Amino acid sequence: METLAVALVIPLQGPAGIFGPSCELCARLAADEINAGSGLLGHELVFRVVDGGRPPHEVADEVDRLIAAGEVRAVTGWHISAVRQAVAPRIAGRVPYLYTPLYEGGEHTPWVFLTGETPGRQLRPALRWMAEELGVRRWTVVGDDYVWPRESARAARQYVGGNKIVDEFYVRLGTEDFGGALDRIAQGRGDGVLMLLVGQDAVAFNRAFAAAGLDRDHVRFSPLMDENMLLATGAASTRGLYSAAGFFEGLGTAGSLDFGGRYHARFGPDAPVLNSMGESCFEGVRLLGELVNRAGALDLDSIRRAAEGLVYEGPRGTVRMRDRHLEQAVFLAEADGMDFHVLQQL
Repeated sequence: METLAVALVIPLQGPAGIFGPSCELCARLAADEINAGSGLLGHELVFRVVDGGRPPHEVADEVDRLIAAGEVRAVTGWHISAVRQAVAPRIAGRVPYLYTPLYEGGEHTPWVFLTGETPGRQLRPALRWMAEELGVRRWTVVGDDYVWPRESARAARQYVGGNKIVDEFYVRLGTEDFGGALDRIAQGRGDGVLMLLVGQDAVAFNRAFAAAGLDRDHVRFSPLMDENMLLATGAASTRGLYSAAGFFEGLGTAGSLDFGGRYHARFGPDAPVLNSMGESCFEGVRLLGELVNRAGALDLDSIRRAAEGLVYEGPRGTVRMRDRHLEQAVFLAEADGMDFHVLQQL
């Protein structure tokens, strides 16, 4: 069987590098399952791994070179929105681009297909639940300084009312010292902290937040918090921490349990812990397979025609593609030590 290569853009360094191993293995599982059938248009699906943890222009340059040389026929993977904004225009409609993370919404580039959660389906109902069930009315935003945190904070202001966001604090990616933010939280009027931090940045913040005793009277909500980050944070620093996502390892649905069984059967009990970021890479590869099967071709026009209304069952349950976004159920979870306890579907 001849091979067909896809660029898998995942973070292998930087604050999001904590997700890289699970992202790669979940994508490999999806490829294995596609290849166990008839492959992708009769070809064996293989990956060219691109380090998405580098500066965005470097990632875009490499993806551009791979496409121009005819070495890859599609692009997928988990990487931050700043990377997506650099990569998408460089693809220029030559190949489909399946972007898998949660993101800030508003991406309508015609060759980009998005599998992740958006603020309207994730952030808005979670903030409503926090107000109704926990009485959280005033929020302090702590985020990394790039498009996803800033646009998500903009959405949060619309959802809760501008006067309910009492302070915002942004730091560069890779920050380890959150002393300034913690001082402002301690002295401020907020009773909840909206964390818009990536990977290791969130880990450092969580540890410092608990060490300062702020977890006694402030809850935290993050739309980007996974099981890897809980393990790195440590059980002593996760009290009052909530998240929302389309997938958690402890979700307990038939689709998620089956996925977990297949993952550990393939990679063993010591494989990186399952999480929403890794599973999203499975979703991106699976979506590519579903689109190509429905279209019967890999050219972009055929895939775009096949995309609208596509429905399939997977680890996230029943998902449907609408306007090149994958609609899905989103679940709210509370950290319980170093695991997530799923509370309900939002």
